[in-house]
Amino acid sequence: MSDVEGDVEVRAITDAELPAWLRAVQAGFLQARAGMSDEAVANIRARGAIGGMRGAFDRGRCVGTYRSFPQELTAVGGAAVSANAVSAVTVSPTHRRRGILTRMMTADLAAAKERGDVVATLIAAEYAIYGRFGFGPATSVTEWTVDVTRSGLDPRWSGPEEAGARIDLVDGDDVRKFGPELHERFRAVRHGAITRDEHWWLRSTGQQVTPEFPWDEPFYALYRDPSGRVDGLLVYETTHDEWGDSLLPRNTATVRSMTAVTPAAERALWHYVCSVDKVVTVKSGWLAPDDLLPHLLPDPRAARVTGHADWLWVRILDVVRALEARTYGGAGTLVLEVADPAGLAGGRYRLEAAPDGGAVCSPTGAEPDLALDIAELGRLWLGDESVARLVALGRVAEERAGAVAVADALFATARRPWCQDLF
Repeated sequence: MSDVEGDVEVRAITDAELPAWLRAVQAGFLQARAGMSDEAVANIRARGAIGGMRGAFDRGRCVGTYRSFPQELTAVGGAAVSANAVSAVTVSPTHRRRGILTRMMTADLAAAKERGDVVATLIAAEYAIYGRFGFGPATSVTEWTVDVTRSGLDPRWSGPEEAGARIDLVDGDDVRKFGPELHERFRAVRHGAITRDEHWWLRSTGQQVTPEFPWDEPFYALYRDPSGRVDGLLVYETTHDEWGDSLLPRNTATVRSMTAVTPAAERALWHYVCSVDKVVTVKSGWLAPDDLLPHLLPDPRAARVTGHADWLWVRILDVVRALEARTYGGAGTLVLEVADPAGLAGGRYRLEAAPDGGAVCSPTGAEPDLALDIAELGRLWLGDESVARLVALGRVAEERAGAVAVADALFATARRPWCQDLF
């Protein structure tokens, strides 16, 4: 369906328009504008991704881009909900402040709501844009840099503590064999995690290399428990031939990805990468803010925070299904007055929470306990925000005394949510 306003038409792109759409994405993200290679365009067509691409066209020239695709997101407690993932959002600097993004976003969110998606998700390149569309930052990430020389780890470390467990260096074929099942186990227990499709594994193991995205093969380390089951995967790269004074090695290992489904696997893989010969610095990559890493070292001060950022943003499309999908910290009842200027999910809802996942949510005419915008509900949904903080910031109103304490007890989680992936 096409939406024409003035000289700008917003619509799904055609196959022939894909190269021009990709050039507009490159311009929006300040990348080289030579255009994508034939190989890259062919890969995108083979993935069927073009079906979720929208463009804004001014007299035939692409001046705005937008893509959405199906995703599953793990709610608190492990249930998977259907998500509309949003990516590749750009507007040409020549066409700003004309409502182009609003038109693309409004049409896509309405279609996702009609399709039955529970939430929409994105990772925001710019913080100030997406709150007005009902998205709230729902997870964050932290990066640590470990000074191995002061970590207190035994430099003679030679393998996992568990008798019979082992770590194997493997290749991309093994990652494609064992990685998908491991990730499914991981996302079943970690709220905030999202799905990875077949093309994700191909791209992440060098099977879809194009001139725009040259491939440097990393190291892959699999952790197997004493029974031989794969419980962890570490992907990392290193510098080499970095030498200090007196030929002392000064190499750095940078973690691209860490997935572990048991504490034993997590401990062993971090100890492993911190014990690689000639490596004196380890960069953790983006982890959950409450990751165990610092405290897996005898001296946690050896791991210093070198980055922190908001990550996955969530836009609730169906309040009833979203609140019923997750578990809660106890039993309790709240009436929420949810404002949604877009008209997609606003209303007054009664939540009757239960810790075992038997929550019930329904529209109600009862007096509200809390009043909040749909974006703030997105911030709270995965448990990474405090209601009391949002009240102090003026973003949530307590309509009944004591409701904030009840809400914080219900929405809080033992571990913070974590989304590993960029999309």
